[in-house]
Amino acid sequence: MAAGYAELLRTRYAARLLAGTLVGRLPNAVAAIAIVLFVRSEGGSYTLAGVLSAVYGIGTAVGQPLLGRAVDLWGQPRVIFPAAVISALGMVLFAAVGLEPLAVAYASVVIAGVFTPPLEGGLRALWPSVLQREDRVHAAYALDAVAQEIMFTVGPLLVTVSVALWSEATALLVLNALGVLGALSVVVSKPSREWRSAPREAHWLGALRSPGLLALLGAFFFVGTALGAIAVAALAYSDDHGGDMVYGMLMAALSLGALAGGMVYGARQWAGEPERRLRFIVAALAVGYLPLVLTPGIVTMTVFATVSGVFLAPALACAFVVVDRHAPRGTVTEAFSWLVTTFTVGAAVGTAAAGPAVQHGGTAAGYAVPGAAGLAALLVLVATGKVLAAPGRSTVVARHVENDPSGAVEPGFRAGHQA
Repeated sequence: MAAGYAELLRTRYAARLLAGTLVGRLPNAVAAIAIVLFVRSEGGSYTLAGVLSAVYGIGTAVGQPLLGRAVDLWGQPRVIFPAAVISALGMVLFAAVGLEPLAVAYASVVIAGVFTPPLEGGLRALWPSVLQREDRVHAAYALDAVAQEIMFTVGPLLVTVSVALWSEATALLVLNALGVLGALSVVVSKPSREWRSAPREAHWLGALRSPGLLALLGAFFFVGTALGAIAVAALAYSDDHGGDMVYGMLMAALSLGALAGGMVYGARQWAGEPERRLRFIVAALAVGYLPLVLTPGIVTMTVFATVSGVFLAPALACAFVVVDRHAPRGTVTEAFSWLVTTFTVGAAVGTAAAGPAVQHGGTAAGYAVPGAAGLAALLVLVATGKVLAAPGRSTVVARHVENDPSGAVEPGFRAGHQA
């Protein structure tokens, strides 16, 4: 397993693009906790901290598909790096002004969120041209999903270390400076500079005119809802069973399960249509959430949390393949960015739904929200099975052939993969 991933990362530019993307996404990954800590250090309330963090999240949800469409039209360097700089400047303004005047604080957070560079979609659009074999591309999607879990685990730790060494404001500045450097590392690379989207049909809906993509986004809205709800329910559970340390254990266990599942999933080749495979994976994901409602003792609950994460990274990795198959010609970056947006909005809804559930029904009711959301995601995939069974576009292989006038793609990579 490890040897397969090592071979993938030894491919020229692969490790650099993955690392640059992860570093470039750090400001977004840690924004919620960084904003909360900074607002509290400035004397603001938790309510204000939560609202500003939510405003940032909404800005990101709005900006990702718009910037993704811009990348498809004008290329990665012209969009990703300027967006990273503007987003970082928004956070610089936030750190400099603080909470007075409050209108400027809100504006700076909006700027930082809206201009968060679409590095996720950009990386997934680059994988075919870099790896040049479909099995490697699918393994890269799995590694991408695993790396996200690492980033969302390590990121908050970096924030707390930065605050301990310097201050909350300095932490904001340092992490956003790293984000700009990560984005720069990506866009100056040869694959990013030379990548061009396929010619696209002019349409105001862009990627959203694909029924299959809409079906997938509907399902992953509920997967995001489940994750947002779990974070709140785990906090309620930890309040009754030992506090912050228990909360950290449960969230780390979920990430560990996702890491293990993603590594195993990406280490082998899978036969059959990814749309059909995705239904089975999401079904397993939904079933994994159900035992959490039992809220047993800490040891058993940690095991349940680990199991609940096992199919998350495989679900994301398989979804990446499905997105590419259904994205209309010339909209691949925008399509991936819509997945990010839908997932983000779903997580926000899950967080909002789990709070009242815990308040009125206790911890078990809070954990019922991700269970219900997981089942809803499965129902969407089952109900839209006919739509998903007819990809509107080529696979990642055929799509890269369209964009490879040099003929550099391996012959075996070209043959037999048209939609």
